[in-house]
Amino acid sequence: MSSSQSFRNFCWISAAALLCLPWLLLAILHGMSLPPLTVALLAGSAIIGGAFVLSWGTELAERDIPQSLALVFLALVSVLPEYAVDLHFAWKAGKEPAYAAYAVANMTGANRLLIGLGWAAVVLIACARGRTREIRIDPRQRLEIRFLLLATLYSFLIPLGGSISLLDAAVLLLLFVAYVAAAMRSPHEEAPLVGPAAMIDREFGAWGRRFWVFGFFVFAAYAIFVSAEPFAESLVEIGKQIHVDEFLLVQWVAPLASEAPEFTIAILFALRMRGTIGIGALISSKVNQWTLLVGAIPIAYCLSAGRLAGLPLDARQTEELLLTSAQSLLATLWISDLQFSRREALVLAGLFVGQLLFPHSLVRGVFIGVYLLLAAGFLYRRPAERSAILRLLWPGTRSSKDSAS
Repeated sequence: MSSSQSFRNFCWISAAALLCLPWLLLAILHGMSLPPLTVALLAGSAIIGGAFVLSWGTELAERDIPQSLALVFLALVSVLPEYAVDLHFAWKAGKEPAYAAYAVANMTGANRLLIGLGWAAVVLIACARGRTREIRIDPRQRLEIRFLLLATLYSFLIPLGGSISLLDAAVLLLLFVAYVAAAMRSPHEEAPLVGPAAMIDREFGAWGRRFWVFGFFVFAAYAIFVSAEPFAESLVEIGKQIHVDEFLLVQWVAPLASEAPEFTIAILFALRMRGTIGIGALISSKVNQWTLLVGAIPIAYCLSAGRLAGLPLDARQTEELLLTSAQSLLATLWISDLQFSRREALVLAGLFVGQLLFPHSLVRGVFIGVYLLLAAGFLYRRPAERSAILRLLWPGTRSSKDSAS
């Protein structure tokens, strides 16, 4: 790695730290009152900077942690910034019921953003760089696709009970545990490092790398811990002050801040002609969010409320959850053949932008119908894929081709 590349990577690390520094300094001055917009900007910047640092530490940690432990640890760490904000809302909902809407908003926003923006961007960039119409998905991702499909199918049942219940938490967490157990038994291949993580791995040796990992985790964890609650609360307050739906601010601004590093790393892979690695990482992240994150929400709510009750869903939250499930179903079916085309990415991005621009009940119903019709059309036109999907749901019926992969 050249000295200029090393310098650029140090600049990335410094920039991430500087994003956190203003809010960390203010956090030391307890009781200092600032306008909600200032708090949102400073605390949100700290979350973005901390999440970048956390992502580099996570990449480096995989070099030293035993594989079985790494799979569990890295899955937990990868969604930590999103956890910090969403579980804050779920905890507050146990004391103040109005916050239940924000917990669902943040969760559904994060999941839809991951597919509508993250998946689509990586595929479009990778296709443009490779001058192709589609990218291939690693056959090993069948594992993630299987559990994503199972979690998605179950998610359609959640609104029937009028809440995200402890039963839902149990099912989703069991799916996550089963996913990790299956991943432990599967062949594991480390993804190549890029950016600051690659520079540290090459230039500082094993002990130096471990020192950086420890420092990254301590710094990022503290930055996210002291930023998540003020950031979340400031978004709600801004919405109330300027008469903008605070639900939308919580749904899109907060997830965008916490997902930014993950998106950036995946896009860097796509720009470096490694789109398969980038999309693979985002598919794995979707499994973690759709199982572990959603499953943790009612647990936080119950612990805060002090009673065994599910996080309540009103009409709007039910629509948001069904819309998220419908988007997930279509995207999962489209990648079940291990191909992701430019046309499919454009459709997912277009539908995502459409629902973002027109956040009304009738429009949400229309988009739910569009997603489901496209999913049904895919299954109708592709009989071979119907068999492949059945093999995903029932691994014991896999073909020899699946077994070989």
